[in-house]
Amino acid sequence: MASWCVRAVKQSYSLVASPALLRASPRLLCTATQQKNGHGSEEEAEKPEQNAAEKVLMEEKTQLEEQLKDMTEKYKRALADTENLRTRSQKMIDDAKLYGIQGFCKDLLEVADILEKATESVPKEEVTSQNPHLKNLYDGLVMTEVQIQKVFTKHGLVKLNPDGLKFDPYEHEALFHAPVEGKEPGTVAVVTKVGYKIHGRTLRPALVGVAKAP
Repeated sequence: MASWCVRAVKQSYSLVASPALLRASPRLLCTATQQKNGHGSEEEAEKPEQNAAEKVLMEEKTQLEEQLKDMTEKYKRALADTENLRTRSQKMIDDAKLYGIQGFCKDLLEVADILEKATESVPKEEVTSQNPHLKNLYDGLVMTEVQIQKVFTKHGLVKLNPDGLKFDPYEHEALFHAPVEGKEPGTVAVVTKVGYKIHGRTLRPALVGVAKAP
């Protein structure tokens, strides 16, 4: 049994140490080296292609970012224009609500002027209980004038009676300039016709005479 084991060991040693195997080993090593070198060459060949692909992707990314930035700016401008248009449209609607009746009100001003003149023309000394017809007429005129002024005020219409105030060309129309005793130059000395404003806008300027220095 022991001799059989010794022979097996010797045979194994002879195979390992055989010249043919030793001669084949360098070839095997060379083949492995060539395979390794070939694999390295393939990797080196793939690197330029990979770099070119990465460069193309980076260029596409840059273009997309520029397009996104351009579209974002256009969207912001369009949004701002839309908001400005909405604001202007809303202002036009508000102005139409505020000043849409100014034509009608301007026509009523003539009626108010006639009513005021009629009230002023009634002789106050004759408005007594002994003259009931005139008194009733006068009271009716006064009540009508008060009521029409209330309606004007309700709709934002305000009377301008600038007697003694500084002349304002945006609210007053000067008919003449003359030296007036007791009036400072540049102030309203005489009001020929009262004016009106509607919601802060002059509807009809007051017709006035302006005091000037002697």
